[in-house]
Amino acid sequence: MPVLFLSHGAPPLADDALWPGQLAAWSAGLPRPRAVLMVSAHWEEAPLALGATETVPLTYDFWGFPEHYYRVRYPAPGAPALAERVRKALRGPGTPVHDVPGRGLDHGAYVPLVEMYPGADVPVLQISLPTLDPRRLMAVGRRLAPLRDEGVLIVGSGFFTHNLAALRHGGGTPGWSAEFDHWGREALEAQDVDALLDFADKSPAAALAHPRTEHFAPLFVALGAAEGELGSARSVIDGFWMGLAKRSVQFG
Repeated sequence: MPVLFLSHGAPPLADDALWPGQLAAWSAGLPRPRAVLMVSAHWEEAPLALGATETVPLTYDFWGFPEHYYRVRYPAPGAPALAERVRKALRGPGTPVHDVPGRGLDHGAYVPLVEMYPGADVPVLQISLPTLDPRRLMAVGRRLAPLRDEGVLIVGSGFFTHNLAALRHGGGTPGWSAEFDHWGREALEAQDVDALLDFADKSPAAALAHPRTEHFAPLFVALGAAEGELGSARSVIDGFWMGLAKRSVQFG
């Protein structure tokens, strides 16, 4: 299976004229996954945690939106067999794993999945970000990589730029967002993993594009899971949404 990094949007993504169709077209061109393993920017927990594996609820982790966004349902099947495989892949010295059985899919997981697999018929397991350290996240991705041969679609769900406080409302795309997006695209095309790992110092406007780095962090899990195939990276979705870069990348 390929590995994805996608910019997940917010609940109003469903109302966008373009983006839902882009996600649907992307999934239509992928091999049918046996399960999806989702790593979202919106769940940080250490040690690494596994979410619900039987009935998978949704976590409406946002505030102040119209009521209909809280009525979205996505009754995807759980993935207990995948959870056991993840435990075996990750457990080891220095990498404890624990379960949070009541933890559902947050909006970083279900918002894009509603568009990509609207039938809610693909088993889904969400795991937490145990750290924001890029190198440690790449190591997690490497250990998950064998799951790809078992039909598991590994998805890092974040946002290529993310600074809600610095957006220019109604003022077009901010320079910091465009500059970081351009730099990141070139680094991916050049397979410059060292630059990406050191993005906080190497990229332009990093402090504005990611004042906190949790929305870029899932990219490093994807990079680790796709290591050896980074030359296959291609941006499937690009452009901007409310000033934020929605660049989304497929490896393999």
